[in-house]
Amino acid sequence: MALPQPVAPSTPPLARPPRPADANPPASDSPCGTRAAALPGLAAMAGLVGRTPMLALDMRVRGRRRRVHAKAEYLNLTGSIKDRMALHVLGQAVERGELRPGDTIAEATSGNTGISVCAVGRALGCEVEIFMPDWLSRERMALIGSFGARLRLVSREEGGFLGAIGLTQALAASHPRVYLPRQFDNTANVDAHALGTGPEILAQLASVGLAPRAFVAGVGTGGTVMGVGRALRAAHPGVRVHPLEPAESPTLSTGHKVGSHRIQGISDEFVPAICRLAELDAPIAVHDGDAILMAQRLARELGLGVGISSGANLLGALMAQDRLDDDSVVVTILCDDNKKYLSTDLMRDEPLRAGYLSPQVELLGYEVIAAPGKVDAARSL
Repeated sequence: MALPQPVAPSTPPLARPPRPADANPPASDSPCGTRAAALPGLAAMAGLVGRTPMLALDMRVRGRRRRVHAKAEYLNLTGSIKDRMALHVLGQAVERGELRPGDTIAEATSGNTGISVCAVGRALGCEVEIFMPDWLSRERMALIGSFGARLRLVSREEGGFLGAIGLTQALAASHPRVYLPRQFDNTANVDAHALGTGPEILAQLASVGLAPRAFVAGVGTGGTVMGVGRALRAAHPGVRVHPLEPAESPTLSTGHKVGSHRIQGISDEFVPAICRLAELDAPIAVHDGDAILMAQRLARELGLGVGISSGANLLGALMAQDRLDDDSVVVTILCDDNKKYLSTDLMRDEPLRAGYLSPQVELLGYEVIAAPGKVDAARSL
C-alpha cells in the first residue's frame, strides 16, 4: 500500500514578514504565547533557546584577509538551531489549544529536529514518537532515546524521508491525540526565524555598526533560510539570500532527489514546501568532503566543535562573498555541535580533492558579538 504523501500549505512570500524586522528586539520577546508561557517547563526552556552569540570569523583566503559572521547556533539547548523551531512551533500549538499534556507528538526528521522536539515535548508532558531514516548517525538515535521517546527507523525501501512523513500522517489519522509539527510544510517554522534568528542577526551586526549584504544557509526544511531572509530583507531589501546544498546531491538545483551525500540535515531527498526557491538567490553548492575538512579544522584550530553542515555553511559564505567583495558582510549559521557525528566521517581522515576551497583557507581567530540582552563575557573579563 502506498504511503500517504505530505500536503504542502500555501506559504507567505519572503518579502512580506509577519511583522517588520526590529534591529533591536525587546528582551521580552518570546516564542511562546500567553497560554504556552504559563506552562512552567516551556517558559523555563525559552531561556535556554536563542539569543546566541555571533562569531566574527577571521580568515586568510588565497592570501587575502576575509571575515565572515556566523551565528553560534550549536550553543542552543540540545546543540542545534532546531531548538528555535521546536520551541516556537510547539509553543504555538499549545497556544491554539492543539497540543495538551498527555498528547503524542509525531515528527519525521533527519535527527536534529527530532532531538529538539523530544526535549520540548517532554517538558510539555507529551509523549514523542520520532520517524527517522535508518542511515543517519547512531548518536542521533541514542539522543532521541535518551529523552524517553519512541524511535521508528524507516528504510529506503519504505520510502526514506517521504516514507517517514507518510508514517506520521498515518499515525495521526488513526489516533485522535497525535499532533504533527510538520516541519517541512509548517509556516511557523519560517516564523521562528523571521521573529527570532533574523532580528538577532540584525541587532548584533548593528551593535558593531554593520549591515548584512548576504546570508547563506543549508536547506533541510528551508525554515532558516526563508525566515532569516525575510527578516533581513525587510530591513535591507538588497540582501542576497542563498540556499546551500551538497554538490553531490543538488536537490534544490534539480528539483528532485539525485545522488547521495554526507552532510546530514540538509538536502533530504526533496524540496520542502516552505522553501520558496523563486524568492531566493541562486543555490550555492559545497562538496561534502570539503565541508568535513572545514568542520574538522574549526574544531582542531579554533576549538569550535561544530557539525559537518557548519563547515559547509562557512565555505558557502566565502563563496557568496567571492561574488561581492572581500569586505562584504556575509552571515551564516553554525548549525549544530559535533557530538552527533562521532560515528561519522567527521571523525575520520578525509582526503583532499581538486577543487576544494578549505585548503585555501587559513583560520586566524574570531571575535564574539554578544546576543541582545546578554553580557559579552570577553569584554567583562
